Amino acid sequence: MKISELSPDLRQTPGDPQPILQHLLEDIESSVKEAESLHPDNPSSSPATLAGRLRRSLSRLSVPSSLPLPEPTKLHLWKLSYRLWNACVDLSNAAELLLPDAPRLKAELAELRHVAADILFVAGMPLGVPSAAFKSASFFHKTGLIWHELGRFDLAAECFERATELASTAQVEGAPQIVGEDERRLLLDLNLSRARTAWEVADRNLAIALLNRSKNLIFGSPSGFRALAEQYLLFGKLDLSRKSSEGRSDASKFLTEALDLCEKGIAVARGRGTGGGGDTLELEGLKQRCLRFLAAERLQVEDYDGVMKCVRALRSGSAAPLATEHPSVRYVAMKAWLGAGRLQEAEMELMGMMANKEVPEAACVSAAEAYLSVAGPDAARAVLLGLAGRCHASSVSALRVVRRVAEGGGRGRSRVLAELTADERVVALFQGSVASKERSAMHALLWNCGAELFRSKDYELSSEMFEKSMLYVPRDEEHRSRRSNCFRVLSLCHLGLGQIDRAQEFIEQAEKLEPNINSAFLKYKIYLQKKDEKEAISQMQAMVNCMDFNPEFLTLCTHEAIACQMLPVATAALTVLLSLYSPGKKMPMPEVSVLRNLISLVQRNPDTEPEILKYTQYARARMDDLGVECFFGKGAVGSRELNWLAGISWNMGQKTGKEKNYELCAKFFELASAFYGTIADEDSGNQTISCKSLIISVGAMLNAEEQKKVPLSDSDVKMAMEMLNRAGKILPLISSSVKESREQEAENSNLCFLHTYSTYQLINRLSDDARSQQLQLVKSFAASKACTPHHLLQLGLTACCGERHNPEVAEFTFNACLSGLLASPSPDYSSVSIVIRKLVCLAASRGNDDGTYDVYRQAYQIILGLKEGEYPIEEGKWLAMTAWNKSGLAIRMRQAANARKWMKLGLDLARHLKGMENYISGMEECLANFEKLCCNGGVGGSGEASSRS
Repeated sequence: MKISELSPDLRQTPGDPQPILQHLLEDIESSVKEAESLHPDNPSSSPATLAGRLRRSLSRLSVPSSLPLPEPTKLHLWKLSYRLWNACVDLSNAAELLLPDAPRLKAELAELRHVAADILFVAGMPLGVPSAAFKSASFFHKTGLIWHELGRFDLAAECFERATELASTAQVEGAPQIVGEDERRLLLDLNLSRARTAWEVADRNLAIALLNRSKNLIFGSPSGFRALAEQYLLFGKLDLSRKSSEGRSDASKFLTEALDLCEKGIAVARGRGTGGGGDTLELEGLKQRCLRFLAAERLQVEDYDGVMKCVRALRSGSAAPLATEHPSVRYVAMKAWLGAGRLQEAEMELMGMMANKEVPEAACVSAAEAYLSVAGPDAARAVLLGLAGRCHASSVSALRVVRRVAEGGGRGRSRVLAELTADERVVALFQGSVASKERSAMHALLWNCGAELFRSKDYELSSEMFEKSMLYVPRDEEHRSRRSNCFRVLSLCHLGLGQIDRAQEFIEQAEKLEPNINSAFLKYKIYLQKKDEKEAISQMQAMVNCMDFNPEFLTLCTHEAIACQMLPVATAALTVLLSLYSPGKKMPMPEVSVLRNLISLVQRNPDTEPEILKYTQYARARMDDLGVECFFGKGAVGSRELNWLAGISWNMGQKTGKEKNYELCAKFFELASAFYGTIADEDSGNQTISCKSLIISVGAMLNAEEQKKVPLSDSDVKMAMEMLNRAGKILPLISSSVKESREQEAENSNLCFLHTYSTYQLINRLSDDARSQQLQLVKSFAASKACTPHHLLQLGLTACCGERHNPEVAEFTFNACLSGLLASPSPDYSSVSIVIRKLVCLAASRGNDDGTYDVYRQAYQIILGLKEGEYPIEEGKWLAMTAWNKSGLAIRMRQAANARKWMKLGLDLARHLKGMENYISGMEECLANFEKLCCNGGVGGSGEASSRS
């Protein structure tokens, strides 16, 4: 830590510094005394406070001055430093006993130790202290080790660097004094400590450089070789267990360096004549560790030859002086042989592991699994029996072995596991009350294996596993339920295999032990497999009377019936489930979900529209009784259910409408309107569909009336009018709620027309003043922006047809339609011609000759200027000929002016129509003769004859 900061208020002024120095020494000594009086249980002041005070005193003491510290002062500071250090040691030892888990106190004591080291650094090197620099460096080194242990790697690195600086200075200035083993070891330890700290902060390059630099500090010491080798080994182990931040691994280099150092250290130790000493033994042990980890590293990179070289070195006399081989050696050797494809050698290593009692049981099991994963299930029996023989002394060990083996999974392994657990020697281990816990665990293990195979649809092997699990279930009263469960699941397995009779035998055995709803359900499944619809429905209905019945079983019955393609049984199950609902009763699913599933099932069969209508009407009735949220549910779930019923009603209405089943169509659309009308609407989309459904429903009622030739009853007419009134209230809201697109505008326009059209047809059934109301209705529609000429044309055609025709409405709508058509930039002259003909017929039916002539004259003005063929040819001919023929009646009645008027109009029309060329000359001649007759004072029949020609 830097302690050279200057405090401006404490800078020395010219004069005698001794009083200030004495005062600072007293302050430091006072703080040291206080540190010596500290106790971890109840300290008078915290170590952190003392450390702060001492650092402030040191900061003032280290202010540069013209005179160095006197030698007595240096010695006094050294004594204070040692006292402070010893106080920290005593306090730390006491804290270990009283407060073992006090990380904050440890950090504060480390800070005090750091201050003690800084006191030595400030004091400098007194002349009377031998190896003062190394002793000061030792303080910093020990403090750095504590900081490293606490995870404060920045402070640790700072201490190690300060210690290295002091030791290096001592080497340069006074090399002759460096003669002791301790000083040399301190230099080596400093490098190793710095390397460890650099490794912790991910500075790999510095860590490796420091290790390489440490090789020059060994000085032929076996302990030095061992320390450096251990550090290389540690880095190799760490690199082996995790990748470096750069994504590379130097584990092989580290371990090789450690191995090389061990060999050199052994050679040095033997060269000194201590071949059998402790150093040699320790280095030999370290070498073995290096070889084991190097073998593991080679195994990790799949260098199997390298692994075997390490194993052979471990087994050689020079590398393995110890009598007992490490258990991991055979394991690594076995893995290498497996990787090289040498199964026989791998098996020998495995058998050697199992024969060696020193090898942990878990290692044997792990090795066996690794071997079996390569060798396959064919070799499993011998290996598993060997493992079982190894743990024959207790059921606990046997269970552990079987459990570990079962973890591998696989069909072949499961079959071998079934054979092993059926072995009498294994079963015998689990007999008696002492092994009851392990016996239950073995049963659970085999049961779970069977269940896993059952889920993967391997029913044959699954049934075998369940049968073997029964070997571990005692045949007493206490375990009747468990045995019953086994019989039931065996029945399921045989059902999966299609062995129906065998399945029935097992379920009968289960019922003898413990009759319950599960057995009844399995019987139901058997009837489904037999395709016995009647018995399946009877069994399903009988399940309701079981003591432990739960409505959830009816949903299971439904799923099973659907899976077996027996839809009538599924429908019956849902119908029974629906009948169980009552307020406050807890059921497996909401009532609306049952209805939805029921409708979906019924919908799969043809000609079930009446049944679908029944359940949909039931849903609406329940909605009205319980309320929307109570019946459908809240939030998104309720919205989905409501939308689904609304959608199915709409779709069924469309379907029955296409099939011309208008009576059902009307009812479905009325239901759709009721459902859509209750849905929360943000963009008026549901309002639109509700309104449309009401209008279409009324239209379907009118179509049904026409189809059956049976008039609507008064109640039906009133209901239809109420529906149209509701729709009429919604229509203005639809167009004003959102900005309409062209498609929406067209759709809303058609809705308004359909509403007007249906209302028009129903008005005269409820009111004596029907004609005027119809006219008022049509005028109101014609004034709206939703009205189009084609709508008016349709209304006009309706008004002039049937028993309840209304000439006033027809004349108004045709005139309004004609105005609308002609106002278009590109008029539809086909529609114009139809309107003209209808207006002509209406005027003629009233005997209004002037009105009729006005219509013809208007038609002439429309045709005048059109391109050839633009006006329908046949309609044009009809106008010209009927206008000409009207002159004949006028001639007979001696109405010369009227006859001339019609003849000229007919001729004018013919002159502007394609296809009338053959008639024009005759018509002109006839008109000329008529004029001559009129001049001569007589009118004959030539005009009528000409028209007929």
